[in-house]
Amino acid sequence: MDAAVSESIEDIEIRLLLDAVYHHYHYDFRHYAQASIKRRLLQARAQWGYDSISEMQAAVLRDETMLPRLLNYLTVQVSEMFRDPSYFRALREKVVPHLRTYPSLKVWVAGCSHGEELYSLAILFEEEGLADRTIFYATDINPSALRAAQAGIYSLDRIRLFTENHRLSGGHSSLSNYYTAHYDRAVFEKSLRERTVFSDHSLVTDAAFGEMHLVSCRNVLIYFNRELQDRAVGLFGESLVRGGFLGIGSKESLRFSSHADLFSEFVREERIYRRNAQ
Repeated sequence: MDAAVSESIEDIEIRLLLDAVYHHYHYDFRHYAQASIKRRLLQARAQWGYDSISEMQAAVLRDETMLPRLLNYLTVQVSEMFRDPSYFRALREKVVPHLRTYPSLKVWVAGCSHGEELYSLAILFEEEGLADRTIFYATDINPSALRAAQAGIYSLDRIRLFTENHRLSGGHSSLSNYYTAHYDRAVFEKSLRERTVFSDHSLVTDAAFGEMHLVSCRNVLIYFNRELQDRAVGLFGESLVRGGFLGIGSKESLRFSSHADLFSEFVREERIYRRNAQ
């Protein structure tokens, strides 16, 4: 069998697997960027020792304990605190002055992964005196990621990078004020998540959150196809108050979205947008 035929069969198997996961478990990855999904599924197949995607599909459908393992491959769980420090500096210097004008605030961290972005924003809001008036919503489709985010525990060997990112973001204090070191782990203070709602939420199938003042969804849209990107951007538009802010990843853009007219560029170089008043 030549390579072209083999690849075609593989693509069919992947499509059938994604359909099966959707119909049996109600997780919808059918509109994710196919090249990325294929790469991750082939990695899972190799590491789990299956001869084909079809064989792996049978195992996933018949053994529910396989689903969390599969979700860890299909959802990206790689992040860091204050990732892209210039983004957080722009929030601190250009967005926060506008947020100060509200008596209460709602912030949605969509695709929160293991919580690094959430804790970064919680610390930033604490430093800027906004924490007491803010409710955070941290959402993801991966239950194990949500549990990790709620725990707020990270390997101690990551703290040096987190600390440097925090400094470059314009942090007013020492990051060490916000965690306690235990052996090889850093446990972030419970107070940082006391005003956080952790929730299972899918940008593919679920509805908007209402009356948000800031939505931060970074490095998620790049894993969606154009149709799903449009749906997500529409959700963000519905979720934000007029004049609210949206932050996306450095390799992402609203330029080609059918909902682009809902937003204006606010800090172009950091991909921060503002919901139009009209």
